[in-house]
Amino acid sequence: MDASSLNSAELQRLISQEKERAMMNEMVAKLTSACWDKCITGTPGSKFSSSESSCLSNCAQRYMDMSIIIMKRFQSMQI
Repeated sequence: MDASSLNSAELQRLISQEKERAMMNEMVAKLTSACWDKCITGTPGSKFSSSESSCLSNCAQRYMDMSIIIMKRFQSMQI
């Protein structure tokens, strides 16, 4: 896609999509780092133990829940 052929609305849409993609990548990286540090205490083997798996799942769910709460809070402050 040639940038010169894009109109302003299309360009803004593409920029917005790229910003969202970058934010999601950053969130996944933070989630991975935080949950890994919290849940994986030893050297990982070929599979996670049941306690590690449960911890990772719970940690990721809490992280996502808090991210949604924070996002909604920021949105309400902008209105």
